[in-house]
Amino acid sequence: MILGPTGRNFAAGMSGGEAYVLDEFKQFESLCNLGMIDLEPVTENADIQTLRRLIETHSELTGSLNAKKVLDNWNDLLPKFIKVMPIDYKRILNEGKSLEQDMASING
Repeated sequence: MILGPTGRNFAAGMSGGEAYVLDEFKQFESLCNLGMIDLEPVTENADIQTLRRLIETHSELTGSLNAKKVLDNWNDLLPKFIKVMPIDYKRILNEGKSLEQDMASING
């Protein structure tokens, strides 16, 4: 989770994990290395809950003014977050979900 500016070539070599980036000024995509990742809006409930929990924990542990600003303006700033997801990592996660669903249908 990143609540401030990023440098150029963000996500270069990113092959696993996920990142949430606050893109207040709609500049993040131009700073990203898009070769191995997808950029997604944060709209899934699980992602929203994870992001909020990360920010709350960060705020509690550090007293971050950026975190406080985001939490105080949650509804306005949430749409400005971008989820950075490595393409291969996403494929593996989706294959795992598909396998779980197949096993659940077999086991009834």
